[in-house]
Amino acid sequence: MVGEYASYTGKTFFDDIKLGRKYSVKEGGPDPEAVDRVMLRRNRLSRIFFKNKFFDYPVSLKWETLKNMGFITTIQVGFSYLASVIHKREEKSLEDFYINRFGKKLYSMFFEHYTANLWGRHPREISPEWGAQRVKGLSIVAILKDMFGKIFKKKNRKVETSLIEEFAYPKLGPGQLWEITADEVGKLGGTIRMNARVVKVIKDENNNVTGVVYEQDGKEITENGDYVISSMPIKDLVAGMNDVPEEYADIAKGLPYRDYMTVGVLVPKLNLKNETKIKTMGNIVPDDWVYVHDRKVKMGRFQIYNNWSPYLVKDVEHTVWVGLEYFCNEGDRMWNLEDDDFAKRAIREMVKMGLIDDSKDVIDYHVERVKKAYPAYFDTYDHIDDLRDYLNTIPNLFCVGRNGQHRYNNLDHSMCTSFETVKNIMSGTTDKSNIWNVNTEKEYHEKAGNS
Repeated sequence: MVGEYASYTGKTFFDDIKLGRKYSVKEGGPDPEAVDRVMLRRNRLSRIFFKNKFFDYPVSLKWETLKNMGFITTIQVGFSYLASVIHKREEKSLEDFYINRFGKKLYSMFFEHYTANLWGRHPREISPEWGAQRVKGLSIVAILKDMFGKIFKKKNRKVETSLIEEFAYPKLGPGQLWEITADEVGKLGGTIRMNARVVKVIKDENNNVTGVVYEQDGKEITENGDYVISSMPIKDLVAGMNDVPEEYADIAKGLPYRDYMTVGVLVPKLNLKNETKIKTMGNIVPDDWVYVHDRKVKMGRFQIYNNWSPYLVKDVEHTVWVGLEYFCNEGDRMWNLEDDDFAKRAIREMVKMGLIDDSKDVIDYHVERVKKAYPAYFDTYDHIDDLRDYLNTIPNLFCVGRNGQHRYNNLDHSMCTSFETVKNIMSGTTDKSNIWNVNTEKEYHEKAGNS
């Protein structure tokens, strides 16, 4: 982030003003009521929707959780976890990974179905590395430590990634971050080619990259350069290279991805009752996003954009923008649905889940598709280290970002891979391990109240 955009607002936000909520800001920051170039400090709340009830994500051991599960299920969860402690599985799959940390009962309730829906594969077919990457040190023990840390108000406690409670968010959504970055690049004399698709990466006889070829307006154009920083999917990067040994080309070709469809739906209200202590506009549930574990629907998650930023919704006091998320594969039956057909199907699921009473309640909707949204951890992924070692032999090629490294990174870590790349180029460092090692630590530390 650059300039004042890196600062949090020094004034209260629209919804904080209306609700009289406590807020965490940086003094002297820009006012979001007056300017757009500002990062908001937002509460992070994401829960699981299971059997028409909300459960904390990650699953907590609070009284509300135990009440929602019921006495018998709670007992089963306890004994199942104890069994997993006594009899550890060899972690050959993601299923083994989850059962070792949460027990078989919790795994079957909160991980098995959702994971299969997300990846289109059963967890026993997925590498355990995905769990280590995404869940990191989270477990029943970590949940207990965090719970007692809060109770006894322990200072500077270690916080697992999935337990962080605040985050910074651009006033007008994440796309605003890249719009402002592009503007800054232009001010510094850089050029960004829009609507251009890279189709080739050119290497010379010394295994150095000399430039790329991109398509624009039906023409192929060569752009020479001293360095290439690639955030494109490794699959496409390697496919566009010349003189790649067959074994590495085959690994790249076989790397799997999961694609994504979402429909934004505008409604007057949601039927979900806000039973938390968090105040919200219109008293809607305070979640940023919700993981759907309802086996009767295909929906994977839904987001409530009002809670991300009140400035994303024109009439935030009387309407709610909800993003319904679905996982699919490019070219499959869901992907090929017409926008209207897909939206109507998703809206019917909203009714089935009780989010709204009738499809007639919908004011507006909009559909988006995202290719290669999730790099997957199966098929030739087992040989990703070999492919990475090969790519590291190309001195002036740097792979960054989620797809550039075929790693399920969040936005912060994706940006960090680029920061590390720039550091290496500026210092002349040839070892790229620092770039590939971003987000491979088991945990990262946060001070209470910091994001």
